Amino acid sequence: MTREPLTLIEVEALAREAHEGQTDKAGRPYAEHLAAVAEGVRLRGGSAEQQAAAWLHDSVEDDALSAEWLASAALPDPVKAMVLALTKRPGEPLEEYAARILATPGAVLVKEADLAHNADPVRLSVLDGPTRDRLSAKYAYVRSLLGITTP
Repeated sequence: MTREPLTLIEVEALAREAHEGQTDKAGRPYAEHLAAVAEGVRLRGGSAEQQAAAWLHDSVEDDALSAEWLASAALPDPVKAMVLALTKRPGEPLEEYAARILATPGAVLVKEADLAHNADPVRLSVLDGPTRDRLSAKYAYVRSLLGITTP
């Protein structure tokens, strides 16, 4: 029996529920970041599958949803592949992470939108100087590894 894939609205609701109570480094509700990344993907011309991956891009990494859940979810395989590609693994070098993203169709655009929101000066301004500098350098390095020229 084939299940209908989750709609984008269902994926959004699922992601919001999965990350309920989580906050970002600035103390903001984590769903705000997910919404910004999904909108960034949409504005960059991303597909519905890429937008779904944007909503779920941190779900496995942040333990909001399990890899087992993702494997059995009613989602197209490209969405699952993008989410897994965007899931940073503990201790994984950034170079390996970037190589996996580059090798996964559609994932670079999602990561571009993620990095753009993470590097937003307004978001970074509420962090302490050393944290802001460390994250800014990390985001710039990942952009360079992925061939993304704009912040």
